Amino acid sequence: MDIFEKVKQEIIADAMNISYTRKGIPPLFKASKNASIAIVGQAPGRKAERTQIVWNDLSGDRLREWMGVTREVFYGSDRIAHMPMDFYYPGKDKQGDLPPRKGFAEKWHPLLLGNMPDLETIILVGSYAQKYYLDKSREKNLTETVRYFINYLPKYLPLVHPSPLNIGWFKRNPWFESEVLPVLKRIVSNTIN
Repeated sequence: MDIFEKVKQEIIADAMNISYTRKGIPPLFKASKNASIAIVGQAPGRKAERTQIVWNDLSGDRLREWMGVTREVFYGSDRIAHMPMDFYYPGKDKQGDLPPRKGFAEKWHPLLLGNMPDLETIILVGSYAQKYYLDKSREKNLTETVRYFINYLPKYLPLVHPSPLNIGWFKRNPWFESEVLPVLKRIVSNTIN
């Protein structure tokens, strides 16, 4: 059994995840010792959990477009790891999906990252990932953190969430497309080819 399968079995056996395990829902992540990029988002959505495919929605379509990769490369390359802040769908509230559970990433991310020696860049999608990984080095809000993305490279690249609900944000911040996305595409191209 490889290290990532071993960690997966530990996650399944963890009491924190018993309600998912009893329903037969496995943790949703992908890690590889050959990964050079890790994408850290919020948590799987309902469709992702049902299909057992991360970023399997309109947000994922936009993220792949931003990265300049096909679905085949996004899912098939062992150079790209997918590690949400929680590996299970947290449920819904009035405003949308619930946030990832506290303590989950703290417990499992270090085990996975410690076994990816070739990792060059962690792409931080959204505020939960940025808060956890950048902590006090973040700017005053998500927009400013993404605007000053260059300050976090090469280890981290903060991005806004690619959700269709953020269309207004994209219109108000045209610099994102002209300044951030070319850098993202270059990083992805340089590290997975």
